[in-house]
Amino acid sequence: MMPNSKAFRLGYAMIVVLLIVLLAHQVQFIFKPLVVLVQTLFTPFLVAGILFYLFRPVVDWLETRKIPRPLSILFIYLMFIGLFVLLGFLVGPLLQKQLDQLVKNLPMIIDSAKEELIRLSHHPWVSDNLDWKKITTSVTEYLKTSYKAIGANIAGFFQVITNIVLVFVTVPFILYYMLKEGERFPHFVLQWLPEKERDQGYRILSDMDSALSSYIKGQILVSVFVGTLVYIGYLIIGIEYSLILALITMFTNVIPFIGPLIGTVPAVVVALIDSPMMVVKVLIVAVIAQQLEGNLVSPLVMGKNLNIHPLTIIVLLLVAGSMAGFLGLLLAVPTYAVAKVVISHLYRLFMLRRQEKLDAHL
Repeated sequence: MMPNSKAFRLGYAMIVVLLIVLLAHQVQFIFKPLVVLVQTLFTPFLVAGILFYLFRPVVDWLETRKIPRPLSILFIYLMFIGLFVLLGFLVGPLLQKQLDQLVKNLPMIIDSAKEELIRLSHHPWVSDNLDWKKITTSVTEYLKTSYKAIGANIAGFFQVITNIVLVFVTVPFILYYMLKEGERFPHFVLQWLPEKERDQGYRILSDMDSALSSYIKGQILVSVFVGTLVYIGYLIIGIEYSLILALITMFTNVIPFIGPLIGTVPAVVVALIDSPMMVVKVLIVAVIAQQLEGNLVSPLVMGKNLNIHPLTIIVLLLVAGSMAGFLGLLLAVPTYAVAKVVISHLYRLFMLRRQEKLDAHL
């Protein structure tokens, strides 16, 4: 007779899982079409999902004003396109000018930054235990090689263009049906559950939706605020490519903790060409923006809805970044928030069932 202890059952289950993983690895060619399908659809659905949480409150509000939902969605599309065109007219010429200058001057920027770093390495305040010349040479050579590879890799360039076109073409259709039929999704999922489980299932879906909505809307609003504030600061201190650097800061700010640091690095590199004092000014702008964001904007916009400890976020970013790169950094926190909601509800349901069984025995 087989042992019936919990330890044995756990070990047996682990062996079965490992065998399934091993067999799946041996026949992975069977799953390749599925992997390609997921990779193809992931980005359009991700972009559509983000826009869904941004547009849904407006569509719901318009629907309460007796405007049919399809017309509300079309109205939002027209407003979004109009805003996009307006931004293009307002910042497009300046952005194009700065991009042209940046592409033209990028090799010079890299060389100047290298020379400035080598010069700073001889300062008495800097430790001489490191070979700064070798470090800066390696970094700049890597940047130059990467810069040239971007232009040389024509196949990769066209693949990126194809993916961008695919996103632009498919996202409006996906988003339309998500906004139009999104309210029916919980009922579609819950119909597969037993009737007595549907209330608990609805709570799980509702809490997942609330967590994702709070995180996405909050992060985007905070990032736009930080980007705008940094752009104003860069204009005041007079750094070159201020709009491009502010946009980089805005987009990287969606990554908690390390995003602002990543966004500041390009500005520091550009500032090195000007002078050490410009680097100090850039760092002052970054610190002021992050202090205002951390102590004023984020508490007002995001509040304590996610209730995730900062140390947990750091661990998540380290693990997700090493496993999935930039995409892992971007999705680590919202994925954890959703998983936390599901696990907490399932644990509570398990404890309730356990208590019911104990009460029945008594």
